[in-house]
Amino acid sequence: MKKSKMKERPKKKSVDLYGEGPQWMSNLPESLWGIPLSNLSIPGSHDSMTYCLDKESKVSVNESKLLQFLDKHMHPIVHPIILRWSITQALTVLEQLNAGIRYFDFRIAHKPDDPSMDLYFVHMLYTTVVVEAVLWDILRWLRNHPWEVVILAFRNFDGLEEDHHCHLVASIKKIFAGRLCPRNVVPTLQNLWSHDYQVIVSYEDVNQVTQHCELWPAVPYWWGDKTSAEKLIQYLERRKQNGRPVGLFVAGINLTGDLGYILTHLRGSVKEMTLSALPFLNKWIKKQHPGSKKDCINIIAGDFIEKNDFVKNVIDLNRKLLK
Repeated sequence: MKKSKMKERPKKKSVDLYGEGPQWMSNLPESLWGIPLSNLSIPGSHDSMTYCLDKESKVSVNESKLLQFLDKHMHPIVHPIILRWSITQALTVLEQLNAGIRYFDFRIAHKPDDPSMDLYFVHMLYTTVVVEAVLWDILRWLRNHPWEVVILAFRNFDGLEEDHHCHLVASIKKIFAGRLCPRNVVPTLQNLWSHDYQVIVSYEDVNQVTQHCELWPAVPYWWGDKTSAEKLIQYLERRKQNGRPVGLFVAGINLTGDLGYILTHLRGSVKEMTLSALPFLNKWIKKQHPGSKKDCINIIAGDFIEKNDFVKNVIDLNRKLLK
């Protein structure tokens, strides 16, 4: 008979909430093991896969006709601008995992006129890597970190038909198999560890969720769609006043450059906009509280997650649950 992980797990003699990014969940003190993940503070990355956008990619068909037209007819001028305003992450998925990221924002796409079932990630442009390759990488990482849990949010579904969804879900189930946590489980670390669950899959297509118990409904994402840190914080505070969702949810501290803003900042980039705002945003992060109360936060997702101790600041909020 297989031994329970909970029985094998050694008792922790000291509390080190951050420790090393690759195993911060296993470093949480025992008093937090029975708390639902929705009441913990969890770092996430927004548009997680943009570090590998294809420089030669066409603009996604999901973008405006104007943007597609400009990129087609003024490509040498327009394309570098689009690329700068599409990249939100510098670290690979494995580097993000090692940094401590446990929520991943996956925007899925099928390229138009592609007869294959290959799926890519997308943010204005398509990625160079296919979805399945990244999921296999995550599985290999999880095998080496059996106490860590990830939340994978599959979203947007740019150009996917029913057969693409079926292919994607089949791939998810094949790759992660018994590590997938069914949605009828209360996702505390204790419950997840005792059943060897390591992956929660949030899936934005309702039809697929109803057919597969391994898929969870879409995790709500508070997206401010703001170009300034001050306005973004105002938006997030208004959302908090209206009360947090019951389960997992994301507060996005990512700024967004709309077309008007980009046209007045043609030499700028998401990175430049993010780095100038991070000190202000990090002050807001440090004031937050995880938990079940109306104004509590859960997952906080950002851009360029390796900067300004973002991950550490989010994880450290869990100390407030010990008081």
